[in-house]
Amino acid sequence: MMRKEENRMDKSLENLMYRAIEIIYEAESIYIGSHVQPDGDNIGSLLALGMALKKLDKNVKVLKVDNIPDYYEFLPKIELIRDYEIEDNLDLFIALDSSDMERLGIGGQFAKNANTVINIDHHISNTNFGDINIVSPSAAATGELVYEFINRLDVEIDVNMATCLYTAISTDTGSFMYSNTSYKTHLIAAELIKIGIDTSYININLYQKKSLERTRLLIDVLKNMEMHLDNRLGIVVVTQEILNNNNAKMEDTEGIISFIRDIDTIETACLLKEMGENEVKISLRSKEWVDVSKICTKFKGGGHKRAAGCTLYMEIDEAKDTILEEIEMAFR
Repeated sequence: MMRKEENRMDKSLENLMYRAIEIIYEAESIYIGSHVQPDGDNIGSLLALGMALKKLDKNVKVLKVDNIPDYYEFLPKIELIRDYEIEDNLDLFIALDSSDMERLGIGGQFAKNANTVINIDHHISNTNFGDINIVSPSAAATGELVYEFINRLDVEIDVNMATCLYTAISTDTGSFMYSNTSYKTHLIAAELIKIGIDTSYININLYQKKSLERTRLLIDVLKNMEMHLDNRLGIVVVTQEILNNNNAKMEDTEGIISFIRDIDTIETACLLKEMGENEVKISLRSKEWVDVSKICTKFKGGGHKRAAGCTLYMEIDEAKDTILEEIEMAFR
C-alpha cells in the first residue's frame, strides 16, 4: 500500500467512503451496476469491487446492463457480470462510473428500488444521484476510486482484482497517455504491478488483438472522414449499413476516435454512431484546449474536458450538422 503522505485524499471524500463502508457491512443484498456500452473502466471497476465484497462474504450481484465487448472477456471472473430479474426493496445499489441514472440502463430500475444508492464516479458531469456520492473529477478513472475504496474496506487486493483495476485505469487514461493521468495514477499502477499482475498479458489483450472486422471497419470509416476548421477537426460516421458491410458490431468502433485525434493537425475528433432510427451517439475527443464536455452538456451528455459524449435523437446527417455547429462555436 502507498505511504500515507502519498495516499492523501480529500477528507470529505474519505469520510464519504467510510460512510459507504458502514452501509455495505449492514446490507443483506447488494447489487453493483455501471453504464451501458461498457468500457474498460466500467468493467474492471465492477469486477474488482464485486470480488472485494465477496471476500467480505456479502451477498453481492454484479449486474449486466449491456453486452460485454469480446476484448474484455480475458478479465478474471468476467462471469460475475450477469443478468438478474429486478428486485423490489433491495438493500443497496452501488453505481460505478456512471454520470447519471439514465446511463445505468436497466440498472437504473434496480437503483430506484434500492433503499440506498452509493454513487462512485470520476466524471465532472456527475449529477450526484446517489444517497452517498463518492465523486472525484480529479481521479483519472473510476478504477482509481475503487482501488482507494477497497483499501479502506480492509480487503487485500489479489492478482485477479489488481488485473481488473489496472485494466480500468489503463483504458481510461489511454494507456497512461491522456492528460487526466496524474502522479497518483502511476503510484496506484505501481502498487498493482507489485501485487504480481501480468502487464504484458493485459496489454496484448487490450491493445494488440484487434479483429479483422474491427480493422476493416476502421479502414472503411476512414475513407469518408471529413476535415473541417483548417484540418483541426476530424469527423467520422459509422452507420448500420457500414457495420453490416464489414460484418462488424458497434463495439468494434472502439479506438476509431483515438485514431482520428492522433492525426497531427487535429485538435478535436468527432465520431457519430447510428444506433438506430433517429438515435445517434456522439463521442468527442480533444488534445489541448477544446473542452468537449461543455459541448456534450448542451445535449444532456457529459464526460471530461478531453473526452465526452452525448446522444442526439435525429437522423445522422442532421446530427452531424448539429454537432459540427457546436464544435465550430467552441473553436471561436
